[in-house]
Amino acid sequence: MERLRNLGIIPVNTDILYSLYSNLNNPDKKLAELERKGLIIRVKRNLYVVSQKIHNQEISSELVANHLYGPSYVSLESALSYYGLIPERVYSMYSVCVKLHKQYETPFGRFEYIKIPERYFPIGIHQEIVNNSYSFLIAMPEKALCDKIIASRNLKIQSVKAMREYLEEDLRFDMPALNSFDVGIISRCLEFCRKRTELTQLLKLVQNGK
Repeated sequence: MERLRNLGIIPVNTDILYSLYSNLNNPDKKLAELERKGLIIRVKRNLYVVSQKIHNQEISSELVANHLYGPSYVSLESALSYYGLIPERVYSMYSVCVKLHKQYETPFGRFEYIKIPERYFPIGIHQEIVNNSYSFLIAMPEKALCDKIIASRNLKIQSVKAMREYLEEDLRFDMPALNSFDVGIISRCLEFCRKRTELTQLLKLVQNGK
């Protein structure tokens, strides 16, 4: 089991697992046995995670999200909840991507991917390093909020007052956190995305608070 333990919690494809058992005549049979025993968990076709039974570490849903469909990064409610900016527990892991919208049901829950413009994608992404053992891509707080706004259908906000009400009442957002927001990220998001009116109101709200 040491070979599996060394993989840790990083999702791996079938080829990597095959390489661990290259001495066997039928590695497919070995992988099927490991999966049947619950020692590896199939996330989707050709993507596996080693079970907690082996490495005794908690599986990171954010890390799984990055590997499940990409390029992508964790955002929207999932990122806002990760940073403690909204109180609600999020039942799906939300990410954004430049490909088609996707949804996966996995042993680790539901993962949803929202398509955004390609030029907008790289703005405000942060590599979160956890315990010096693994990392994943996640939107910075400003980008996560912008992503949430542009991904929300039928959301029309045309004043700073309406934006404040949306954050306070709909998202129950931690309003004092806006004081530390980087207005540069919001300004760059404005250049490359739809819903410019809404993001303009967000930008004004953050600027007024500084």
